[in-house]
Formats: sequence, structure tokens, C-alpha cells
Amino acid sequence: MSHFDVIIIGAGLSGIGAARQLQDACPEKRFAILEGRDAIGGTWDLFRYPGIRSDSDMYTMGYDSKPWLDAKAIADGASILAYVKEAALERGIDRHIHFGHWVTAADWSSDTSQWTITSRHVHEGSSAQFTCNFLFACSGYYGYAKGYTPAFAGLGEFAGELIHPQAWPEDLDYSGKRVVIIGSGATAMTLVPALAKTAAKVTMLQRSPTYVVSMPAVDPVAKLLNMMLPEKLAYRLIRWKNVQFQRLFYCRTRVKPAQVKQKLLSLVRKGLGPDFDVDKHFTPDYNPWDQRLCLIPDADLFKAIKSGKASVVTDEVERFTTRGITLKSGEMLEADIVITATGLDLIVLGDVAFTVDGVGVNFPDTFS
Repeated sequence: MSHFDVIIIGAGLSGIGAARQLQDACPEKRFAILEGRDAIGGTWDLFRYPGIRSDSDMYTMGYDSKPWLDAKAIADGASILAYVKEAALERGIDRHIHFGHWVTAADWSSDTSQWTITSRHVHEGSSAQFTCNFLFACSGYYGYAKGYTPAFAGLGEFAGELIHPQAWPEDLDYSGKRVVIIGSGATAMTLVPALAKTAAKVTMLQRSPTYVVSMPAVDPVAKLLNMMLPEKLAYRLIRWKNVQFQRLFYCRTRVKPAQVKQKLLSLVRKGLGPDFDVDKHFTPDYNPWDQRLCLIPDADLFKAIKSGKASVVTDEVERFTTRGITLKSGEMLEADIVITATGLDLIVLGDVAFTVDGVGVNFPDTFS
């Protein structure tokens, strides 16, 4: 049984970041990363759907110790994955990763003041145990096995292809096809403009609208600061600027929600033109930041809709049929491909069975 000062669960964006912080703050500590999959990157390696990107700017989501140098602040998934891998390789963190180790249990012993971690080797089927003094769970908040798909009536009757973005087929050919995307979150709004480039028609079917904000993919202020200042200084200033802007904007939504709502909707109307029904399709019945906003780079969603290649339908699914989806309004959406961008199966701390001195821990009973 191997012992480490620190064990980190997960080699994604957070896990690699935790390892870098540990190297900087406690270079004498021995650590290991237990990663259930065979690759670095977590979400950014798992998800492969067209157009995948971050809807948070990488100057604030990136590492403090590693400046984000790509021109695009709203970055594509491949660029983020390359950044995470480079962050691991340049520090030798990859040598501390135990791939294929899916953590199943963690038990704290008060007598020894340490954790015993049990993992299942995904390829061999065998189990292994490690001990550590500090456990850092960077395992994300959703299940890697499958995404969440509601129990729609008639789902098995659909004769076309049914796909969840979490399990995107590499060989999917959607060119010339009629595609319906169920959902109105970040994934749906990423897929619409990406698929609209070659699909015959893309329809985003949403039960209710979401606030949408368009921003330039390339931050012009960041571009200027990077030209004028040393790399690390520019990065810190850009990071500070973005954090302060986000804080100010959020505070504004709390103090003047109606004013912020009207401003956001005016920008959507500007992006979509006077003939589009913004009240129906992009006006939520809640205030900004009561739920998360969706950020789109360079108005790509609006451009896809204005081109006629994409459309938005605000309605509810009545049932699936062989040819597509019947809506509660009675309308029929015919489809060759239906994509359920309906979210993730949420789990707490990687679904690891935690115990303290042999007694199981139910986390909702311990903190909020």
C-alpha cells in the first residue's frame, strides 16, 4: 500500500491546477493523482461534440501560474485541452498520475489521522489501496458514464439517430440532415451554430428561454495589454479586469435587475433584428443571474438564426414518433437526428463512498 502526503482525485482542469498549486506552496510534499480514465483533461477530453468551447473566459478560468496566451478568451475545447496537458507536462505532473484508477471508497481513520483510498483498476478489474494525509477531490460534479436524458414518451419509436452530447459519435454525419437539439443551455447554444454550417436545418427546441450574452471571442483589451506589457503582468491585469467586470455585472443584476434585463434583451434584439420574436424565445420569466447566463462568442448563434439555417422553437415535448417530435402545441418537428442537450447526471464528489471511522457519510447532512 503506497502512502502519499496528498492524493488528488481527477486529472482534469482542477486536478492539474491543484497539483501545480501544491508544487508551488508545498514542494516537499509527496502527491499522487488518481485518474479513472486514460487521459489528462477531464471534461475537455471527454466531450467531443462539434464546436465545444468554454463559456467562461480563460483568463479567469486558467491557472494563475500559467498565463493563457491564446488570442481567444472564449476558447475551443481542443485549445483548453492542449493548455491543461501542457500545464501538466511542463511541471512533470504527468509522472504522478495513476491512470485507470477509479476511486470507489475513502475512509478516514482518527487513530492514524489518514485516509485509506480504494480504487478499481478499470482495465484489470482489480482493486488497489493508497493512504494519504490530505485528500483533494477534483472529480467534478457529474457522472462520466452517461448524460441525463428525460424519460420522453415514445423515445424508442424514433427511427432516426438519438444522441447525447456526452457520448458524441466520432463518425456522425449530420451534413444535409434535419437536426433537432433539445435544450437551451450552453451545450445547445454551442451546437446550433456548429451544426448549422453543414446540416440542412437545425432547430433548438427549448421548454423555456435563457438569457444570452454575446461577447467577442478575442478580448480587444487583452490583446492590447499582451502587446504592450510583459506576459505575466499582462495576464494578471487581464485577470483582474475580468474578475472585477464579472463582480460588477453580477452586483448590478442584484440591485437593478429590471434595468439589466432590458439591456440584455436590447442587445439580443440588435443581434437578431426587428422581425425575430425575442419576447417569446429569449425572454426568461426570471431575472438575470437567478439562473446562469449563456455566453456566445461573436454572436455566432444569432448569425446562424439570421441566416435561416437555424431556428428556435419554444414549446414542450409531447412525445417522440418515428419521424420526429410532437409538441404539446400540436406542432410536429421532423428530424433525422435528435440531440438531447438536456444536461448531466449530477453526483457528489465522484460518487465515492466516504466513511469516517467506518461510519458512512451523507454529505447533504454535513454541509450545504
